[in-house]
Amino acid sequence: MLFLQFLGFGFFDFPKYILNPNASEQELLKWNGWGYNDSKFIFNKKGQAEFTGKRYRLGGMVLPTFKEWIEKTFGASLEHKTTSRASLNVNDVPPSIVNEEFLQDLRATKISYSQDAEDRVFRAHGHCLHEIFVLREGMFKRIPDIVVWPVCHEDVVKIVELACKHNLCIIPFGGGTSVSSALECPEEEKRTIVSLDTSQMNRILWIDEKNLTACVEAGIVGQDLEKQLAESGFCTGHEPDSMEFSSLGGWVATRASGMKKNIYGNIEDLVIHIKMVTPRGIVEKNCQVPRMSTGPDIHHFIMGSEGTLGVVTEVTIKIRPVPEYQKYGSVVFPNFERGVACLREVAKQRCAPASIRLVDNAQFQFGHALKPQVASIFTSFLDGLKKFYITKFKGFDPNILCVATLLFEGDREKVLQHEKQVYDIATKFGGLAAGEDNGQRGYMLTFVIAYIRDLGLDYYVIGESFETSVPWDRVLDLCRNVKERIVRECKEKGVQFAPLSTCRVTQTYDAGACVYFYFAFNYRGISDPIHVYEQIERAAREEILANGGSLSHHHGVGKLRKRWMKESISDVGLGMLRSVKEYVDPNNIFGNKNLL
Repeated sequence: MLFLQFLGFGFFDFPKYILNPNASEQELLKWNGWGYNDSKFIFNKKGQAEFTGKRYRLGGMVLPTFKEWIEKTFGASLEHKTTSRASLNVNDVPPSIVNEEFLQDLRATKISYSQDAEDRVFRAHGHCLHEIFVLREGMFKRIPDIVVWPVCHEDVVKIVELACKHNLCIIPFGGGTSVSSALECPEEEKRTIVSLDTSQMNRILWIDEKNLTACVEAGIVGQDLEKQLAESGFCTGHEPDSMEFSSLGGWVATRASGMKKNIYGNIEDLVIHIKMVTPRGIVEKNCQVPRMSTGPDIHHFIMGSEGTLGVVTEVTIKIRPVPEYQKYGSVVFPNFERGVACLREVAKQRCAPASIRLVDNAQFQFGHALKPQVASIFTSFLDGLKKFYITKFKGFDPNILCVATLLFEGDREKVLQHEKQVYDIATKFGGLAAGEDNGQRGYMLTFVIAYIRDLGLDYYVIGESFETSVPWDRVLDLCRNVKERIVRECKEKGVQFAPLSTCRVTQTYDAGACVYFYFAFNYRGISDPIHVYEQIERAAREEILANGGSLSHHHGVGKLRKRWMKESISDVGLGMLRSVKEYVDPNNIFGNKNLL
């Protein structure tokens, strides 16, 4: 994709590009959609849905009911297909404007860089709906002018010093999975914008087996971190839905949460030490200890700072031995209310498994539509028996029931005891054990669901997810009111087809839970679907806040949600954040305009 090209600079000829060290990985990924190029949902020649590639368990399998579900849910048709650009037209890309003196100083550092159009566009966005829509239909008005690839902490120090010297704007880039517009370049930014890609800072620097900690460079992506730690018999257990592509530094910068946080904790529970490069210098503590009482914790200025203060370069995190035993499970409940009550009791007794997630009926139907074609008559017969038992014998209404998926990890004997405790609680709330296969399938679907949006866009269906945290006593009201608000707003905004409005409870705490919403609609007949979508999402966020929910649980704020920051943390709280920004970065070198 990328070749060395030479252009004249003054009296000397210098390479415009130093070869992109991340080119092979970049070529594996879609330039205008989610995930790997070889992995996607398609309709084959027979009109059946299938998932391509061999990276996921669903790969190569036919999904016999998915087409019918899409047609029934959205009013979509294979006859109505949109067209999007197959490849990037470099002539549409804004030109790279880079200070020549900065380029000369950068070359002297021997740090890899590129002004290639594809490299710059790849790092100009995250994965919000409007960003992907722009890639399919047009082009961003402002993108990075240059991409740099530091390979270590010292390289980052050099880049930040050069940015301060030449008054440039730096936007840190990790895995590119942001869903808060955090990576979009401010259109009004006149300075050279440098995308600082941390992907080459991907080493585990050391593992301390006595203290169960590891020092890791911030650019490593989740799946690589777990793979490398596993070679030494350890894991972090931090598994956000985006772990295949998101980076350790990104987790820190957004205060991330993982699917198995019940055992391993959220990112703030895992972090022992952070090293960050700012325009004022390096921020870090003087020792690596489990806790300090030395005033406000400076880590909490860094975690959630979203690239506004500096670049996280190294993180020391807690690790644990790889669990000896892992077991999946699932429970079907007669309705969502019973399911939520069960999760509340599990949280109250502090016996939550590594992961426990409850999906509402609409999401259950969605997951059922993704069930692959059954290979044997016997398996089909067993599925029929299970359905008969649940719906006819036990009297569960298939249009109301909901399902919780479970994952237990740890010592085998303790896992089996834990499993019995959770299932005993579920029984008290009318829950029926629904098997390991459903639990494992539900857990694995997490990694392929993000690919569905790209298929939807091909057939006039746009969709997005968003999340919140909420006290237990408001969970049911919030879920009901937000879903109803989405349906009402769609109707008022002229959406001609009924939308999908669904939710799941994904993480549980003593005092509340995280709730994750999906919504999507068929936009045929709407001239500006992204504007309509953004109006509806804004209304949904207002409804969340009105019902006692938080602005975000783990996605962060970025530019997408910062209009509600004052309401969320108070005027004085926002002023405190501004004061930190003004001291650490007085010239706004880290000028992505997130949060503030």
